[in-house]
Amino acid sequence: MSFSDLGLSDELLKAISDAGYTDPTPIQAQAIPQVLMGRDILGCAQTGTGKTASFTLPMIDILASGRAKARMPRSLILEPTRELAAQVADNFEVYGKYHKLNHALLIGGENMSEQIKRLEKGVDVLIATPGRLMDVFDRGHLLLRDVKVLVIDEADRMLDMGFIPDVEKIVSKLPQMRTTLLFSATMPPEIKRLADRFLMNPKEITVSKPATAAETIKQLLVMVTGAGRDQTSIAKRKREVLRKLIEREQPKNAIIFCNRKRDVDVVYKSLERHGYNTAARLHGDMVQSVRMETLSKFKSGDVTLLVCSDVAARGLDIPAMSHVFNFDVPTHADDYVHRIGRTGRAGREGVAISIAVPSDGKYVDAIEKLMGRSIDQDPMSSTGGGSGSSGGGDDTASAPEKPEKEARSERGRGRGRDRGRSRKPASDDDDTKTEPAADAAAETTVNAEPVKDAPKTEAPAAEEPAAKPSRARRSRSDQRNDAGAMDDKDVVFGQSDQVPAFLKNF
Repeated sequence: MSFSDLGLSDELLKAISDAGYTDPTPIQAQAIPQVLMGRDILGCAQTGTGKTASFTLPMIDILASGRAKARMPRSLILEPTRELAAQVADNFEVYGKYHKLNHALLIGGENMSEQIKRLEKGVDVLIATPGRLMDVFDRGHLLLRDVKVLVIDEADRMLDMGFIPDVEKIVSKLPQMRTTLLFSATMPPEIKRLADRFLMNPKEITVSKPATAAETIKQLLVMVTGAGRDQTSIAKRKREVLRKLIEREQPKNAIIFCNRKRDVDVVYKSLERHGYNTAARLHGDMVQSVRMETLSKFKSGDVTLLVCSDVAARGLDIPAMSHVFNFDVPTHADDYVHRIGRTGRAGREGVAISIAVPSDGKYVDAIEKLMGRSIDQDPMSSTGGGSGSSGGGDDTASAPEKPEKEARSERGRGRGRDRGRSRKPASDDDDTKTEPAADAAAETTVNAEPVKDAPKTEAPAAEEPAAKPSRARRSRSDQRNDAGAMDDKDVVFGQSDQVPAFLKNF
């Protein structure tokens, strides 16, 4: 089957041919004719199968006739991230080159006034993230009563990011008579319930088992053991293993996924220090213009190693990306499928390697259960990722110096112990190292309590100052010296030196 068999216009077929495509993917072949007929779609397919084109292509033909009014878009596409929204906009530019359709982006991190000016001119296709869309709508710059086609893309990601309440509010503003297309890579029960509310008699299209990865992706797992218990040494060993994997695989281009944004910065700086000059980073805290520039450099090949958070795990289409490295095993099994789906796209071969530690075992088990298959062990699990016997990198080189550093740290703690303070030890054995210091601090605190409240011994009249300082301002050493000169059995704490008669009988 070719695109010409799907009922698309000649102008659109020419644009598809110019882009270098001849045959539709399975989800495109099934979805495009249904969308052209105006039927609701519930589509489920693994990443990299062409879901974006399955709704952008028929939408261009549907919107070819007609004219948009100011502030009243004729169609709406909701995306969970700015990058996905920008990518869909690129699709409309490529496939709609022979059509006079206007599209606009409503995403965070961009100048809102410029976006509103674009809306004032009238747009046929509005591509938006839910948060910015609601913001513009609440300000009165947007009307949604003329929307004929609604697309909810990456619905499961919307669910994960907590956008569903916003999506429900947006849908309530739309006309009842419309075509609704809902696409997702996975189909959890929550998405099914959402589809029942938003879609009318939808055509369900499932071209692969939910939450499966393409068969063209070679999946490997490197188990890092013997790295100690503290997170610093574990992360250090994982960075060493990552560098060894990069040297071994020699990827044409690769995405390196981290679970946390701060780890993205650490891994990026580590690669930069070790001479990987074509590395870059991408996460949600970066300015939108920088994020888009970084992605542009990655697509053009100026950047070959992109260290990022899950902001790049969904829907980003990087041509012929050879590798994906999971520096951290994702805590949600679905995220693993989306991450490795950045490679092995459109029938190409790809490699996905995950770096794990023993504590990641439950996450690996969940991933294998979801996919219905096990992940092959990488040979490096027993060499570079093991006890650290193999050389290479600053991590291994610094290991012999550790005992000397610990010894210096121990001597420093010994000098400070007489001051009643304890410091965190440099070694992993926190339990054994901190007990003496903690006991010393506790003993000082206990002994200081009665001293604090002990009365002052009567001093010679000649030496007594005219105005006595308050007890709160007297130094702890003065109080301790005064208390040492007293006989504890003659003192009743909380009273003055004169003890009432009725207390003397007790």
